Amino acid sequence: MAKNNNTSEERTANNMSSSMLIHPGEMIKDEIAARGITQKELAQQMGVSYTVFNEILNGKRPVTTEYAMLLEAALGTNANIWLGLQAEYNMQVIMQDKSFMSRLEKIRKIAAIF
Repeated sequence: MAKNNNTSEERTANNMSSSMLIHPGEMIKDEIAARGITQKELAQQMGVSYTVFNEILNGKRPVTTEYAMLLEAALGTNANIWLGLQAEYNMQVIMQDKSFMSRLEKIRKIAAIF
């Protein structure tokens, strides 16, 4: 397994260090750009507030089930893709929380006894 010299404690599913978190909003922005439409046009097509949609695209809000389904309808993409990307992002974020990870480790030690 390749070892990353990054000193960060963050880990991905394959246990390799990740240097940067990518919110699914970034990927949605790429999809929008590839289609040659604007964020405002897509927000309008989906019937959502441009301000809220822009916050999702900029990683300030999560991609909710509702938005994933709206994206599916508007872009023809599977809603599960966006939800999966959001879940992976959430996992990466929480894995950077040392306090939470310490708490998990304590729980795992207790569970291992049983």
